[in-house]
Amino acid sequence: MTGSCWQAAADSSGGHDARAVYPLGSSPGESARLRRQAAELAPASEALLDRVGLRPGQSAIDLGCGPRGVLDLLADRVSPGGRVVGLDADPAHTAMAAGFVSDHGLSGVQIVTADASRTGLRSGSLDLIHARTLLVNVPEPAIVVAERGRLAKPGGWVAVMEPDTEHVLCYPPHPAYDRICEIFPVAFSRNGADPTIGRRVSELFRQAGLADVGVESRTQMYPPGNSRRTIRLDLVRSMRPQIVQLGLADEKELDELDAAARAHIEDPRTVVMSGLLFLVWSRKPT
Repeated sequence: MTGSCWQAAADSSGGHDARAVYPLGSSPGESARLRRQAAELAPASEALLDRVGLRPGQSAIDLGCGPRGVLDLLADRVSPGGRVVGLDADPAHTAMAAGFVSDHGLSGVQIVTADASRTGLRSGSLDLIHARTLLVNVPEPAIVVAERGRLAKPGGWVAVMEPDTEHVLCYPPHPAYDRICEIFPVAFSRNGADPTIGRRVSELFRQAGLADVGVESRTQMYPPGNSRRTIRLDLVRSMRPQIVQLGLADEKELDELDAAARAHIEDPRTVVMSGLLFLVWSRKPT
């Protein structure tokens, strides 16, 4: 797929490396987690896309698509004749996304490497601006929301899914899990990211001038064997180098905490709620 609205993206970073502030770092383990996440959150993403009624022939973007994002879900809804772009700041992830598109024979999909806060794409050029778990990672979410509003056509949709990680539950309680829950927000927020962004998204949309804002929250509670059940532990694993550097814990303690908490969570009698997901959708005024 070609066209000026996509071609502008390649050199839009303006010297700013969005990867530098990504709180979970860059590693094969984190890339693998993002691939699993794409599949595990697909039902919630389908529900969000149902809210906006994306149709064949329309255009959509998945901002911060990572190795896969919702590219297949978008391509399916805009086909035939539609256009989809997947955008991510990490070249390693855009390479993986391009491979996913090729492997699955997705038509009308282009992958670009750019910063979600400064995409370089043409204003008012897209029917849907979508992102999943992106605002939670950035220190200035209002800037990214404003960019989404700029990209949407008048009357077009902006739809996101964002977590709110304050309300977690592990019953019976376990000291290793409690300790990990103490470490997580400190390490995750080190560059200004907000792990409770979900509750704020609807107001950020309104402040950006978006209209007809809708909100739905979903509890993140998964059965044993689903990797979302251990999401808090997996995120701390991804941030381990930063945790050690910050002096929050050493390698030995992290090994012990991870092993003990995983054993407890793998017990089917343990009840685990890993947070909330907020689905938020809105229109750009005509």
